[in-house]
Amino acid sequence: MRHRTLGSLALVLAAAAVPAGAQQGAPPFDVVEASIADVHAALHAGTVTCDALVRAYLARIDAYDKNGPAINAIVIVNPDALAVADSLDRVQAAGKPLGPLHCIPMIVKDNYDTKGLQTTGGSLAFKGYAPDRDAFVVARLRAAGAIVLAKSNMAELAFSPYETVSSILPGYTRNPYELDRVTAGSSGGTAAAVAASEGTAGLGTDTGNSIRGPSSHQALVGIRPTLGLTSRAGVVPLFLGADVTGPMARTVADAAAVLQAIAGPDPNDPATLASRGHVPDYAAYLQRDGLRGARIGVLHQAYDTPTLDPEIGALFARALDDMRRDGATIVDPVAVPELQAIRAIQTAGCNTFKRDFNNYLASLSPAPPVRDLAALIATRKYHPSIEGRLKDAEAVTDTSLDTPGCRSQAALRERLRAAVTQLMDSMHLDAMVYPTWSNPPRLIGDLNTPAGDNNQFFSPYTGFPAITVPMGYSHGGILPAGVQFFGRQWDEKTLIKLAYSYEQHTHWRHAPSTTPPLVGVSR
Repeated sequence: MRHRTLGSLALVLAAAAVPAGAQQGAPPFDVVEASIADVHAALHAGTVTCDALVRAYLARIDAYDKNGPAINAIVIVNPDALAVADSLDRVQAAGKPLGPLHCIPMIVKDNYDTKGLQTTGGSLAFKGYAPDRDAFVVARLRAAGAIVLAKSNMAELAFSPYETVSSILPGYTRNPYELDRVTAGSSGGTAAAVAASEGTAGLGTDTGNSIRGPSSHQALVGIRPTLGLTSRAGVVPLFLGADVTGPMARTVADAAAVLQAIAGPDPNDPATLASRGHVPDYAAYLQRDGLRGARIGVLHQAYDTPTLDPEIGALFARALDDMRRDGATIVDPVAVPELQAIRAIQTAGCNTFKRDFNNYLASLSPAPPVRDLAALIATRKYHPSIEGRLKDAEAVTDTSLDTPGCRSQAALRERLRAAVTQLMDSMHLDAMVYPTWSNPPRLIGDLNTPAGDNNQFFSPYTGFPAITVPMGYSHGGILPAGVQFFGRQWDEKTLIKLAYSYEQHTHWRHAPSTTPPLVGVSR
């Protein structure tokens, strides 16, 4: 997409947010902070068309992503987005059944295969490569009526949880709440774009942090589902033993709606076959009084360290008070017994990236520009910050799960799952909570001050679900912080219930000031 000034295309597209035939004097539909329900209500009322909605988002991308504050979240805009929108308008006009995500413009992380649209995993080595089929999750979104509006920047090949920088897009993705701050990683592009209302909702991936960290840093709701609830087929892998796909949105209801659309078995990802019978109607758990009667444990082992930022600690204490006020029993503290002994079970590393990555490349059609990790390294078309990780992975000679390190890691995971389940059962807990990150977003380029990432152990090592929701702002009310609910295997419904209730009683999320409504567009 060519970069134009706010004074030209952006204003033209923004004005188009009023559909032809709309009632004279009716205010145009404003996409800023618009939820899925808002979009559907406007479409039903005839105050916006799908075409006009997409044009309004494109105007914001044009005005704010490479221009203005230069969020730098978008790698590529789908050139077919308006054509798809027009087709959906025709479906609605004909009175045909509409999908649950009808005309919802989605921001999709650039490690998801998207048919006919460039997919790079953040690597310049894949520039211009477009697969001929969608990732399973993307296909599910399209089947539900959603529009793939754009592909978002990511930490290249998802290696970094701390910052969003890649070789496919020059420069860092910026945090729209304070432009000199990081978005975390690796799904920082999706987070920044959704936070800035460049799309209605988005997709991220999470191996150790990468949905929840960026969501916390950008005042979003992010769900890391149970491993096996959502498919990874057609997604660039990092470590299939922990990789998950999931939603990132501005509200719990929107995140739940996206999760509903993408969850379920996929024969091409055997781990998902266990999800049968574990996909309820998540909307039924959007209960304002969901905290009432809940027992929630405070898991100090996840966050309580000497580098915990005092402001984050104070925000978390207030969040606990809010939960108590709304009817929850807070059990403080709770602790996984013998945690140090459990951590010590793993005796060596388990690096299967080369195997997982090469298998992914072999599955692609048409053939990608590079056929394996060694060929990628030979191109030198990658960000210098990941060179060591690439070469270390290529040097691994045994990438099976039968190495001592991988076997001991599997034993650790099994023991941790049992210990967490036993703790929750014995104390009758509905969930456990902790700050998603213990420190505010760092300055871009700062890799020395404490990071505060609390996501790398409990949820990924158990494979159990977690959801982060905004709990306020630090540094003078500017920098977002999130609280995380962590629960039992396949129990997303309870986490959604608790997070929704907390969200509805606090309403901490607000839009970033750097990306305001465009001129001439207001509710």
